[in-house]
Amino acid sequence: MLFRQNLRVLALALPCLAVLTAEHMGVARADALPEGRSVAENVNARDDGQYVSRQLVMQLIDSGGSTRERTTRSFRTYDGEDKKIAIYFEQPRNVRDTAFLTFDYAEAGEQDDQWLYLPALRKVRRISGSDRGDYFMGTDFTYDDMKLDGKIAIGDYAFQSVGRDTADGIPCLLLEATPQTDSVAQELGYSRTVSCIDEEIWIARRTEYWDTQGNRLKTLHVRDIAQVSGIWTPQLLVMENHKTGHKTVFRISDVVYKDEMDRDVFSQAAIRRGL
Repeated sequence: MLFRQNLRVLALALPCLAVLTAEHMGVARADALPEGRSVAENVNARDDGQYVSRQLVMQLIDSGGSTRERTTRSFRTYDGEDKKIAIYFEQPRNVRDTAFLTFDYAEAGEQDDQWLYLPALRKVRRISGSDRGDYFMGTDFTYDDMKLDGKIAIGDYAFQSVGRDTADGIPCLLLEATPQTDSVAQELGYSRTVSCIDEEIWIARRTEYWDTQGNRLKTLHVRDIAQVSGIWTPQLLVMENHKTGHKTVFRISDVVYKDEMDRDVFSQAAIRRGL
């Protein structure tokens, strides 16, 4: 009789002990995690300035360690809730005067516009929605990655908070994103992403990507995040492609946030003409 009573007491105590042990070890319970979509919305609501200009140096490193470098001048503005980005290539000579222009529309269902000016052809090429998963100018960033500029395409994905981790020693929340449909996955080239979100500043410090076959594809590291004019600003992006061994490094400098900017740089005429 006494033995059965002790068993009942032990059975009642074990669940409480398990909870206390998990909390003591720092294991996050599922019900303590924020809702996934709200996390994505917080990332997109982060202040990144009305207007910004910056120098962007792109390093393309192949699997053997050979490096090519490109110097660009990048501009971004918001027109209402719509985002516009223009990138002008300055060096080396073989890509000089190449330019990229993207309009990211806030309204749901409105297809974004992207154009690439190729001086050798003297032609502006429009990037269609089906091409947005293509790689941009030999980098490991896609056209869509370039358009997002650190934000999240909420309309393309379903979100779930899946745990906690650290990125470069900094605690963060793991946000899983899966494409809403198979056709979206094919366009993006991703079947799943998991981002390590720093909840103090709402920036993804690391993002893992899987291809449409479910294989690990690439990893983005976002580093050297510092305040510029009171705005948290990433200054080093490293994208590693696990399939090819190729790596792209973006070094960002000379960042200037402004209240106003010459909007003429955000036009097809401007990317033809150049800076």
